[in-house]
Amino acid sequence: MQKVFIKNRKGQKVAVIVEEVSPQKGLAFVMHGLGGTKDQSHVQTFADAFLSGGYTAVRFDTTNTFGESDGNYEDATVTNYYEDLEDVIAWAKTQPWYAEPFCLAGHSLGGICTALYAEKYPEKVKALAPISTVVSGQLSMETSPKTKILEEWKRTGWRIEGSKTTPGRIKRLKWSHMEDRLRYDVLPLVAKLTMPVLLIVGDHDESTPMSHQKILFDALPSGKKELHIIKDAPHTFRDPKHLTEIKEIFSKWIDTL
Repeated sequence: MQKVFIKNRKGQKVAVIVEEVSPQKGLAFVMHGLGGTKDQSHVQTFADAFLSGGYTAVRFDTTNTFGESDGNYEDATVTNYYEDLEDVIAWAKTQPWYAEPFCLAGHSLGGICTALYAEKYPEKVKALAPISTVVSGQLSMETSPKTKILEEWKRTGWRIEGSKTTPGRIKRLKWSHMEDRLRYDVLPLVAKLTMPVLLIVGDHDESTPMSHQKILFDALPSGKKELHIIKDAPHTFRDPKHLTEIKEIFSKWIDTL
């Protein structure tokens, strides 16, 4: 395992972990969600499935999250996460293990970033796994349990909540995050996603619920697409039982690529 610090287009430090396999069957980039890190158990699980399948796996902390990269969580946007994905891939291109087409997997906000990348550069992407993915900013706004939170967020300019990953940590996010998110939608260019696509969602997910995943699944071109529902799982997968199930789903899918 190799950890490196690279610079993004803004000159900010980005922490990247590369786990090389030999012989290498392919390459996969794995991306965390909003406020997540490369070291979360579900992100590691996605990467482990690729490693087991013979793929070199690249994980990284975006800027403006809680990992080892520069920036502040309060400034996090889809735009900055997406640009960091592009910049990590651009850096990877200079490395001896780089290979195209590669696989992309991402959780939640990382999911929409990987899907947007695959729509922009479909020829570079062998397969796509946007897990518990944000489908569009508009759908995020319409997720009903959040209506009161959204009103408060817009009124005060801040969303303030406790971290489930790191108890005791307070997460403060600017309303400008939501304004930026509303600029993004996977659906208008979904016809470009002709590569194999894997969707997974927990049936207790309130942020990117099953209904959103079904909208995306139905809109995807008919072909190699899968949608798996994890029973009793929330938006972020932490339960070892759920992680084992997800690794099995990923591994079977990777074997078909």
